[in-house]
Amino acid sequence: MTLQHHHRKHFTVGTVFFKFVLYIYAVVNLYPIIWMLFYSFKDNMEIFTTNPFGPPQTLRFENYVKAWETFNLPVYFMNSVKVTAAVIVFVIAFSTMFAYATARMRFRGQTFLRVLTMIGLFLPLQCIMIPIAVLVRDLHINNTLWAVIVPYTAFNLSFSIMVLYGYMRSLPFELEESACLDGASIWTCFLRIIVPNVKSAIATVAIFVFMSVWNEYNLALILLTRDELKTLPLGLLFFQGEYTTDWGAMGATMVIASIPTVLVYTLFSAQVEKAMTVSGAVKG
Repeated sequence: MTLQHHHRKHFTVGTVFFKFVLYIYAVVNLYPIIWMLFYSFKDNMEIFTTNPFGPPQTLRFENYVKAWETFNLPVYFMNSVKVTAAVIVFVIAFSTMFAYATARMRFRGQTFLRVLTMIGLFLPLQCIMIPIAVLVRDLHINNTLWAVIVPYTAFNLSFSIMVLYGYMRSLPFELEESACLDGASIWTCFLRIIVPNVKSAIATVAIFVFMSVWNEYNLALILLTRDELKTLPLGLLFFQGEYTTDWGAMGATMVIASIPTVLVYTLFSAQVEKAMTVSGAVKG
């Protein structure tokens, strides 16, 4: 009886300690977001001198008005929306078709092709930036949004194919066999049977692609040189250089740029966790 009581007490203490550590970790991670929100409602005096860490003494909504009207934020915001939406559509279209072919069909070289696409997971972006810039120039899409849409699509295909391949391999083959006996074509099986059964995987891929493209900076810095084509991460850098005195409006700009990512992750965090679980359990 004493041993059981001791074990129960030990387990309870361990659980409380574990939860305490998690709460501390959550606070540490949430504070920068809260600080940025406070920062966006302050003026320079509060930010640097009188109240750098506490909540704003006066809510200065004019910072958001200035960020939207002075910093050319609508243009950068819409550029990010266009690029992100286009990449999500292309990645989902290409990765679902390729995953379907390698997971549900049999043809010579299918294993080689699937392994070849996985190599993209191990290629660091910094090693191929110059070849990408040369390729974009040779395709005559430099200084257009296609200059980043095409590379972003290519870089997100490997992970997306891996996730969708794992989902499609888990589906029973009897689904297609019965449809084929009824005279269904490959496209009918793909569009009416497979795609509806992997909607959660497609949603997962869309979330990961969104977060990857929305926050991408390195390629945009190299490939987008015209001001009217810059995306939000790239535009934020030039805000700091051009408007160094108005840090409150700079903070408001960062808050506006962060809202879509925070909303997407908050609303679909369960899908993100599911993607990580499935991608880790994928077998060759």
